[in-house]
Amino acid sequence: MAYEHILVEIEAPIATVTLNRPKVLNALSPDLIHELTSALADLDADDSVRAVVLTGGAKVFAAGADIGDMADRSAVDQLSRDQTGRWAPLAGFSKPLIAAVNGYALGGGCEVALMCDMIVAGETARFGQPEINLGIIPGAGGTQRWPRTAGKYAAMEVMLTGAPLTAQRAHELGIVNKVVPAEMTIPVAERMARQVAEKPPLAARMAKEAVLKAFEAPLAEGLASERKSFYFLFATEDQKEGMHAFLEKRKGVFKGR
Repeated sequence: MAYEHILVEIEAPIATVTLNRPKVLNALSPDLIHELTSALADLDADDSVRAVVLTGGAKVFAAGADIGDMADRSAVDQLSRDQTGRWAPLAGFSKPLIAAVNGYALGGGCEVALMCDMIVAGETARFGQPEINLGIIPGAGGTQRWPRTAGKYAAMEVMLTGAPLTAQRAHELGIVNKVVPAEMTIPVAERMARQVAEKPPLAARMAKEAVLKAFEAPLAEGLASERKSFYFLFATEDQKEGMHAFLEKRKGVFKGR
């Protein structure tokens, strides 16, 4: 499918999706959101793809929402168009999703990165929630995902000052997995994606679900869910292959069955 605001490259077993509105620093317009979530739905259904890298390219990830599109809208307008609610398919993407961030990841752009499972940041990357400077607050999960990952006090600083954090500071707070030279950001993220894509896809999916459950459920409920998934995986061909490959001292070949 041809897209106007994103690029999709598939080199099985991974895909790379690039936000592609460079003239406006990849501002997250409704059309871009629609294209991105549609592309991810297609990649979720594509069995040849086992992990995805999401990036904005070499210079910027996304500098936030399209403010010109929102400036004169009313509360009723925002409620009816449900702009931030449209990100649900990204948050619900079942396969491993790695953000490769160069330059600014601000506002909605930062929230998109936080919806991913891992983040590789270039040394130039800056993460922040400047919404307070516009008289609003984050609306796509920033107020919820920051404290769950970085803690209350760091989250308060980010929300209340609107000041961006460096890649290194984000790494110290646990927001970022790796900080690398800017020119290596996408290659390193793709290398990580390929490493993950070699793993049994059903186990990867259930591991992702289990970790996300930890942010949403009490410990006892999370443990019960984990236990069910653990037992379920013994019904898969990949479990038999993985354990026999280990015993036979060879590399497992996983088929997602």
